Amino acid sequence: MRVMISAVVLTKNEEENIEACLKSLEWCDEIIVIDDYSEDETLKNVQMFKCSNVQKELKVFQRHLNNDFAGQRNFGLKKAKGDWVLFVDADERISESLASEIKLRVTGYGLKVNGFYFQRKDFFLGQQLRHGETPAIKLLRLGRKNSGLWEGKVHEIWKVQGEIGQLKNPILHYHSDLKKFLQGLNYFSTLTAQEFYEQGKRVTFQEWLKPPAKFIQNYFFRLGFLDGTAGFVQAILMSFHSFLVRAKLFMLWKN
Repeated sequence: MRVMISAVVLTKNEEENIEACLKSLEWCDEIIVIDDYSEDETLKNVQMFKCSNVQKELKVFQRHLNNDFAGQRNFGLKKAKGDWVLFVDADERISESLASEIKLRVTGYGLKVNGFYFQRKDFFLGQQLRHGETPAIKLLRLGRKNSGLWEGKVHEIWKVQGEIGQLKNPILHYHSDLKKFLQGLNYFSTLTAQEFYEQGKRVTFQEWLKPPAKFIQNYFFRLGFLDGTAGFVQAILMSFHSFLVRAKLFMLWKN
């Protein structure tokens, strides 16, 4: 029996990334784009891709994110028709080797797993990051449609029930320009601080030690210095994100 694969892509002002992302998903049976009312040319670029790929089933939905990434992804799960659903961010790409591996694994005879972890290969300031925290990241992005739901408004996790496998080929993640990266840090640190506040977490003395500790861990212990300038900047920014979360959480409690 043929196995159908649906890809779900969340977008918000991704005019520079969306076309390359969609092209890397042409092998999927269905592509679903869920757009958080982009204000740039994202939707125009999606429609241009759709017009040039009339054989590809591509659906576009506009839905307010409302700072709830799990809700947005679960909406994609409901709309997907595939036996398996693949979640890809607009700044990520699926290589031909990864696409071949996915198709081979999900059609395997007697397959018992309900999902697959990916590793991610990050590109920052024009080069691949081979050290620091990013090579250790594992993402659960491919799963059977009815195997579980996403949880968590930010840094959401797909709670797939049952056995989880591991794919060998990584997702390719291309960070955009530094300005957009900093905007993302500001946005996600605000969401994380709000989530911590709602959970009743407070900023203790030990919490203030985590930002410098993150830099030391990424730059020295995880050998980020071997990535040169890109490794240094990445370690600084990850530490700064950690600081922003705690500073914003402190201000929430103070106010």
